[in-house]
Amino acid sequence: MTDKMIIRKRMQKFQLPAFLSGMLLLLLFTGCQKEIKDPVITSMYIYDTAAAKTPQCHASTIAASGEVLIAAWFGGTHEKNKDVGIWLSRKEKEEARWSTPLEVVNGVQNDTLRYPCWNPVLFQPKEGPLMLFYKVGPSPREWWGMLATSNDQGKTWNSPEKLPKGILGPIKNKPVQLNNGDLLCPTSTEHDGWKVQMERQLLADGSWTTTGDLNDGKEIGAIQPAVLFHPDNRLQILCRTQQGFIAEAWSVDGGERWGAMELTQLPNPNSGIDALTLLDGRHLLVYNPVGENWGNRVPLTLAVSNDGNNWQDVLELESVTNADTADDEEYSYPAIIQTPDGQVHIVYTWNRQTVKYVVVDPAMI
Repeated sequence: MTDKMIIRKRMQKFQLPAFLSGMLLLLLFTGCQKEIKDPVITSMYIYDTAAAKTPQCHASTIAASGEVLIAAWFGGTHEKNKDVGIWLSRKEKEEARWSTPLEVVNGVQNDTLRYPCWNPVLFQPKEGPLMLFYKVGPSPREWWGMLATSNDQGKTWNSPEKLPKGILGPIKNKPVQLNNGDLLCPTSTEHDGWKVQMERQLLADGSWTTTGDLNDGKEIGAIQPAVLFHPDNRLQILCRTQQGFIAEAWSVDGGERWGAMELTQLPNPNSGIDALTLLDGRHLLVYNPVGENWGNRVPLTLAVSNDGNNWQDVLELESVTNADTADDEEYSYPAIIQTPDGQVHIVYTWNRQTVKYVVVDPAMI
């Protein structure tokens, strides 16, 4: 006997009028259907391309400081050009739009020498000022790490300081703060092959340590790791590679030591990724799933996993708009965070012309 027949038989037992029986059946079966909702709450450009103060932008980052969102990116006439600085915009909770972007730091060394800036990374620790890490130098093989801080949620910034020798800070993706308060920074170098390191700033005295290289840069050339949290003090990093697939490595002791780096089955066209462990324990990954087309950075997709091993694509943030011009499209270098209200915030490069901002409800994926 079907569920529908059982319900009808019970209705007959109570001798409901025919029209009431029909209404009750409709309500019961309608209520059993799962409501399909769009997980995207907000989608907008941080600034209008027509009003852009820089012809190009790239490598955006986002952080939440209190109820204020702050985004930053590098912008100028072209990547690697000397006029490229770090630009920043803020979004107050009550405001519908982002503020007009302003250049907050640049690579000026003196009256006659200026270097380009690269890859800003915003981070708000549990205590203390908002942090802005970034790089300065002629190229990724020669750059050095810088740090500026803000005590007023990104409105003003203290004078930047150069990080200690041998320390670059987080190279593209956000740091994570461990239970003991230490800051674990995913980083990498490119001067002797693509190699990943994990740096740690100790809460006790602010000093820095580094793991050294986690890969040899030959069998797997990897950079720009993103950190995920797992039970039992285990950590996982996912990395951009030159091998057509995302690489991973695991730590079983909270990031002190790391196992061998291996390739996953997740495609990667030599493009930046970012990942996040949600408050509910699931993991999100934003990436370009087109490893067979080396260097292609479209589409841009959000994937979810329960264990960091098995991933399912759940949302295409950007897709190819024209097959004939797909090689000229670029939606790349994502950054992803989750705010205390549970919402997920993503920023990424939109065709190098502006920064796209998307808010996703993870309960809908």
